[in-house]
Amino acid sequence: MKINTATFVISAVNIEGCPKPTLPEYAFIGRSNVGKSSLINALTGRNKLAKTSVTPGKTRLINHFVINDNWYLVDLPGYGYAKISKKERAAWGKMSEAYILNRPNLLSVFLLVDARHTPQKSDLEFMEWMGDNEIPFSMVYTKTDKLSRQELAKNLKHYQEALQEDWEELPTAFVTSSVKKQGLEEVLSFIENTNSLFSAS
Repeated sequence: MKINTATFVISAVNIEGCPKPTLPEYAFIGRSNVGKSSLINALTGRNKLAKTSVTPGKTRLINHFVINDNWYLVDLPGYGYAKISKKERAAWGKMSEAYILNRPNLLSVFLLVDARHTPQKSDLEFMEWMGDNEIPFSMVYTKTDKLSRQELAKNLKHYQEALQEDWEELPTAFVTSSVKKQGLEEVLSFIENTNSLFSAS
């Protein structure tokens, strides 16, 4: 898929403020500082589409971008560590969960995972929550350029072993690098193929 246009639409505090669900939609979520904004910018070829920051917790709303005028990319607030109160973090979580559970045109969630780290409890719990609620999702390993090939293989194996403890079938996974543009075409091809299944109600 070639990205010709990528345009910010709206930031919403709840699902009621989102655009009408007339286009297929894909949500990106992950722990704070996982590289979500960098990946979105790399996927769309727009350096400043999603705001990046060295401070975790930049995204605090449900941000919609329309891509090629035929699908929505949604940037959701991260979870986990951020320099905000536990109360505010909890509010982000409820906002994202309500959106994921109730957005009718959401075709898939991309859960971003930092490939440099061992399996994180919060990531595994979030995957389990999506599985329990029958939410289609894929894993996206980020920041792989910061690892050697051997380190990456070892860390991916750790994740596979952790997932196999609870999952009969492992979720689809993409290995990406925003810096080296690795894995981006695979993600976009997945979106393009999934778009063909969408029918507006």
